[in-house]
Amino acid sequence: MSVENLEQIESVFASTSDELKTKVKDRQKKRLIGEDDEESIQAWQKSDTMVLNFGPQHPATHGTLRMVMELSGETIVKLDPSPGYLHTGFEKLGENYTFNQFIAVTDRMNYLSPLSNNIGFAEAAERLLGIDVPLRAQYIRVIQAELSRIADHLVSIGTHALDLGAFTVFLYAFRQREFIYDLFEISTGSRLTTSYTRIGGLFRDFPEGHEQQIKGWCDQFRIVFDQIEGLLNHNKIFQDRTQNVGKIDAKTAINMGLTGPGLRACGIDYDIRKDEPYLVYDRLDFVVPVGNEGDVFERYLVRMEEMKQSCNMIEQCLRDMPKDGPVNVDDHTISLPNKSRVYGSIEGLIHHFKIIMDQHGIDMPKGEVYHATEAPNGELGWYIISDGKGVPYKVHVRPPSFVHFSMMPYLCQGGLVGDAVAVLGSLNVIAGECDR
Repeated sequence: MSVENLEQIESVFASTSDELKTKVKDRQKKRLIGEDDEESIQAWQKSDTMVLNFGPQHPATHGTLRMVMELSGETIVKLDPSPGYLHTGFEKLGENYTFNQFIAVTDRMNYLSPLSNNIGFAEAAERLLGIDVPLRAQYIRVIQAELSRIADHLVSIGTHALDLGAFTVFLYAFRQREFIYDLFEISTGSRLTTSYTRIGGLFRDFPEGHEQQIKGWCDQFRIVFDQIEGLLNHNKIFQDRTQNVGKIDAKTAINMGLTGPGLRACGIDYDIRKDEPYLVYDRLDFVVPVGNEGDVFERYLVRMEEMKQSCNMIEQCLRDMPKDGPVNVDDHTISLPNKSRVYGSIEGLIHHFKIIMDQHGIDMPKGEVYHATEAPNGELGWYIISDGKGVPYKVHVRPPSFVHFSMMPYLCQGGLVGDAVAVLGSLNVIAGECDR
């Protein structure tokens, strides 16, 4: 046990009587090293702690998350995260849907950035098939993924600031998020549940003039970005609520499985887009922002810088992407034929029938694959097992929110109950992907 933890424990129990303070401190020490005894349990029961149910219907959880806190005054002695109130069961659903049907289910995971889920699952299935989608489709996927990252970060930062009393930022962030959803509606036909990817490509190409609309949004966003920074970066109240709160060092963060902006805020420059590039990320020039302190404030700063980098990547894609070309692989066992072939030839009609009808589907080989992408909240990994039929034999997902929610006890123990709101907001835990 580190000296820092002992000092933290002593500060937690400063308000208890001397007799109880000694017993409770001993009990806490034993709990931390995995031991316990009846005497210390009784001492604990007689102490002046109280239990507080936080959620699952609490405004600051932004979903059905529950945490059971044991408090000494306003200090968190113990925190027990309790997921499971939004059990979607989408892993089991994956065993009953075809690969393309399951893409619609992925929309419901992290519903702040559904396109990131669509792309991650399609990429994993395509690794199993051993195919690469056409170059234009790869650029379009990167554009959509980075727009989703910005939209996700905007909601995360806006609601986080709102939880801590900074209401104005919420309005700035949500207005921009709505503009991005306008772009999604144009390209995918839907604002939230996009279902845009297909195994082997995309639902459809960008409509004419859409590249200019995206470029125009990027130009105006840079102005609003500076305004959001001005509202929060030097806000004394926001700094006091977030600096030195929920700190975690790099070694512990790695051991506990932290990824994404939270890990990079600790000083680790791990980003799957750089370290294990997919799509066309290896062709793009971008910086992985990192912090030093690993606290709530630095997680906010990393997210802000990531939005700036995403804007730069989108503009590079718009500049470098092929101006035309296919967005689906030319393989009738994977992609649907175009309508002219379906209505104009018996072969096209049969190929369409084989992919769409039950008990058929994509000609997926037997095997298994794990593939991860850099989602807005961290590593989003897909493990798929195929037995050669049209539906997956098994689908398992590694959602960042599930891992990050399990870290709440470490990040909150010894802090004030109000700090739990700041910490939870900085992790941006989404119940939809947590309760899989």
